Amino acid sequence: MDSDLPLHTGLEARIAAIVAPTLADMGFELVRVAVMGREKPTVQIMADRADGAMISVEDCEAISRAVGAVMDVEDPIPGEWMLEVSSAGIDRPLTRRKDWNRFVGHRARAEVVEPIGGQKRFSGVVLGADEQHARLRLDDGTEVALPWADVRRAKLVLTDALIDATATKTTTN
Repeated sequence: MDSDLPLHTGLEARIAAIVAPTLADMGFELVRVAVMGREKPTVQIMADRADGAMISVEDCEAISRAVGAVMDVEDPIPGEWMLEVSSAGIDRPLTRRKDWNRFVGHRARAEVVEPIGGQKRFSGVVLGADEQHARLRLDDGTEVALPWADVRRAKLVLTDALIDATATKTTTN
């Protein structure tokens, strides 16, 4: 797994492949693509600034214009669709290896496709990730390795420590 690219499958993977180069050219990184709805689907693009600075409303507008144009040309979704662009936020999804390694020590929740030790949902402290697994230390002190291919979703939990870490990064940039 490339640490810079989020793990997607199906239509979301096709859209990610289409929009990631445009985002990179603009100085952004793709965090997540989500497609929701059937009649007139909504494509959600979540991005970060590559320089680590906070993403602005103007950044989201620029991404929306550029990504919308690329999507119109590549046409991965037949018919009408809507585009939403946002920042990853403080309590962001953990979709890339680099996210798991950046937020070591912070609390997260994760859900896997196939049960591990009889459970699919986990909550604990992020321990980082390698090419095969993302790791958490659970509240009971045990550690769990979540295979990338089985991670359905993972997200940071909003805590005072996460807010403080984010505020410190914002003011030092």
